[in-house]
Order: sequence, then C-alpha cells, then structure tokens
Amino acid sequence: MYKIGIDLGGTNIACGVVDGINLVYKKSVPTGKITGTESAAEKLGAALSVALNDGGFSWDEISEIGIGIPGTVNTDTGIVEYACNVGLENSPLGDTLSKLIKKPVYAENDANAAAWGEYIAGSGREYKSMVMLTLGTGVGGGIIIDGKLYSGFNFSGAEIGHMVTHHGGRECACGRRGCFEKYASATGLKETTRKYMRENPQSIMWRIAGGIESVNARTAFEAAKKGDKAAAAAVNEYISDLACGIVNVINIFQPEAVVLGGGVANEGDGLLLPVRDIVSREDYARNSKRRAVVKLAELGNDAGIIGAALLRTNRKGD
Repeated sequence: MYKIGIDLGGTNIACGVVDGINLVYKKSVPTGKITGTESAAEKLGAALSVALNDGGFSWDEISEIGIGIPGTVNTDTGIVEYACNVGLENSPLGDTLSKLIKKPVYAENDANAAAWGEYIAGSGREYKSMVMLTLGTGVGGGIIIDGKLYSGFNFSGAEIGHMVTHHGGRECACGRRGCFEKYASATGLKETTRKYMRENPQSIMWRIAGGIESVNARTAFEAAKKGDKAAAAAVNEYISDLACGIVNVINIFQPEAVVLGGGVANEGDGLLLPVRDIVSREDYARNSKRRAVVKLAELGNDAGIIGAALLRTNRKGD
C-alpha cells in the first residue's frame, strides 16, 4: 500500500505518492481560491484525484493521506486552528477530507512535516534529536526530540524564525523587531544585499541583479565568487546572522543535528562551511566530545511531502 503526502500552499497543492520512505510520484496543481473548510477539502480531493489518475494509481492502493499546512494545527484534534495563507481558522479540514475520500487523514504544520521528512528519510535519519531550519521567504522551524516532533503545548512551538537576534532591528510581520527571519531568510539576505548595493554603487552586484528591485538570494553570493568586496561583505554579514541564530538553537536544545533547507541552502559548502566555523567557535558545548553537527537537507522541496505522508508514525501510540 502507498501513502500520499500533500504540501498545501497558497499557490500550489503538491501531492506525492510515497512507497515506504521513497517518493515515487509527484504532481502539483494550482490551489485556487479557498473559501473555507468544505472548499479546501474539495480542492484537496480534486488534486488527489488528478495525481492518482495521472500517475496511474488507484484509490484502493492508498492507505492514508497526510497534509502539511502553513499554520497552527492541533494534532490532538486535527483542527487547523489558524492558517491565514490558505484562509482557514478553527477548521476540521482533516476530518472533512477523510469523509470525502474515505481514507484516514493526518494533518500537521508544514515546517514540522518537512522536518519529519528529513528526520525519517533525509539528513536526520541517523539521529534521535534534530532541529530543521528552512531558509525561504521566512525561516521555518521543526524540532524533533527523542524521535518525536515537538510543537509546544498549544501547537505553536518551533517558530524559530521569530526569536529576536537583533534587538530593535528590522520590523517583522509578526509585530516584533529584529526577528531572526528578517536576517536569515532569503528575504533577509536580499535586504542585506540591497543595503550593500546602495552603499557601493560600483559593485558588480548592480550588473548581476540588473537593478536593486531585481535582487535575489543568489546575487551577493554570485558577485562574491567574482571577487566583489562589497558582495563578500554582504555574504559574510548574512552568514554571521544565520550562524548567530543557529548557535542560539544549539545552546537551547543541544540537538544531535541542525539541518538547513530551503532555497538559500542551495549555496552548499559556500554557506555551510563558514557557518560551521562560527558554530564551532561559539557553541556553548565546544569543549564537549559530543557536538551538534550542522548539515544540509537532502530532500529539497520533497521533504514536506514525504514527511506529511509519514505523519502517522509520529502520532501517540504509534
């Protein structure tokens, strides 16, 4: 029997068929406008049907479905308490979809689902404790302790992107200033890059980006590789900001591993090695023989799908 994982986003619904821990087929369809629980369930059901039909699978081959949702999900009740990006609040989405498709449905926060995927089938599979940071538009977080996802008593935990690393710093959408994600996300990297571009009008970052509004998360890294000093300074500032938050996470949890995913992590060793160097110097347990290791994620955008498909393995009693 196969399992299906769904990554529900504001733009696309990505469905994946999982065999064991391996993703064997994936299909994405536009999310469209969601107007409530029934609307969301119908769209998910339609996306599942498209994925199964296009992939040549039947409903009889599917044992269960898991959904990663960008919001707060009460995993005890299955209620989506708040997911503003997909227009859901106090929504029994899992139960509603389950009744529609006649299959068990499990739901979880999407960052937690991605962390679970990396833990089960990716970079975290050899550990019992792991923290995943996703460096995308924001900074997503997932915490696994003793083989179980940790999300706090109210299911709102692991919002690592909203710890403050720069008191009084950049204004965050959450209402605070200086949040980690305002510096360590792809969005934060672009803001840092623009700052150095404005201060250095001769930088080749201008030519690479084509203009200050066209900056992306690769601009500074690309220019730094070409020897641009302003770009190198921007990259170093970003890496320092990222490492600061990682050290904070390690000092609090001392997990066996911190796994970095998301678009910025595609920089590979150009990001990972200097981050490791800072962490090695600043980790409180630097004199211990047992140290947290910082690693890159292995599953890319598939982590959330695989993790969602395998959510039942994280439930109480399983």
